[in-house]
Amino acid sequence: MPEVPPPEPTGDELLKVLSALGNPHRLRIVAALMERRNYVSALAREIGMGRPLLHMHLQRLEAAGLVVGTLELSEDGKAMKYFEVAPFCYRLTPHVIARAATTITEPTDKTNKADQPAQTTQSAKTAKTAKEEAK
Repeated sequence: MPEVPPPEPTGDELLKVLSALGNPHRLRIVAALMERRNYVSALAREIGMGRPLLHMHLQRLEAAGLVVGTLELSEDGKAMKYFEVAPFCYRLTPHVIARAATTITEPTDKTNKADQPAQTTQSAKTAKTAKEEAK
């Protein structure tokens, strides 16, 4: 029986996945979890990252559907969250991107603050002054 290709992602799904993978730390986390599933503390030691930062990256990867976390009890009754790579396959072509772009639900005028330079305090004051003078 031939393998059925996965459905093409929506624009929102594709943005979430690409954003999650657009960080070198998260790429290293996925690579480490390919070797074996692991719990947060051990994974943090393995890749040399603090647990709070690792947890933030894992949440981002989990939200994008790239990793799965499960809570388990250790022998001594301590709750431990294990993570493993979720099965995924994305095929990126210009056609896939063009179709995904037509399904993006976020408004086009909404901008990503990370993609814009921060507005300086002086320019913010100047803009505010100009608005007040226009009244």
